[in-house]
Amino acid sequence: MATFGERFKLLRNEKNLTQEKLANIFFLNKSSISRYEQDKQMPEIDLLQKFADFFGVSLDYLMGKSNIRNPHIPEEYTQKHKVTKNDIKQYEDFIENASAFFMNDEVADEDKEKLFRDISKLFWESKEINKKKYGRKKKKTDN
Repeated sequence: MATFGERFKLLRNEKNLTQEKLANIFFLNKSSISRYEQDKQMPEIDLLQKFADFFGVSLDYLMGKSNIRNPHIPEEYTQKHKVTKNDIKQYEDFIENASAFFMNDEVADEDKEKLFRDISKLFWESKEINKKKYGRKKKKTDN
């Protein structure tokens, strides 16, 4: 997986920002941005979260811990069920495998995003159905 610095630079370039412009947005020195991109320095956690929000990615993606830019977990699902680390791992594996089908230049980025959203929705809907159908059974007590 990529390092924080590699992801940070990639995201900055995707927004067509120079190091100087990005530094100005966050009231930092250009040298700070350069050190982040070279993995010579890590920002404080609150600044990391601001960067993730600015770029529209998850903190895990920015830190290089996940290849999923922004997990699309429907709010309806999170209101009904606790999302476990295992759920997230299954989701990441699922998306990684599914993305192999359209990671070429034939599919526009906007369409890829829509596909990811729809596939994500299907994944979480199937998780909910499985939890209802195969969820933990209550122990029967002998009376």
